[in-house]
Amino acid sequence: MSDEIDKANDLAEMLLKEQILNRVIFNGISLLQCEECGDEIPEQRRNLGGVRLCVECQSLMERKPNRFR
Repeated sequence: MSDEIDKANDLAEMLLKEQILNRVIFNGISLLQCEECGDEIPEQRRNLGGVRLCVECQSLMERKPNRFR
């Protein structure tokens, strides 16, 4: 029984590390198009890194109360 628990814990730890690594890698990549409206994201904004929304959609999202995010 202890071996099964150890294996499950090892698997959970490995999956968590993989999720963290994926966030670090993919959070730095900007999209070419806004994932909300589909409009092109200007190159100057994409150079910030990790940009997923155009300026307009980002502004709208920031104005929403936290409970709707």
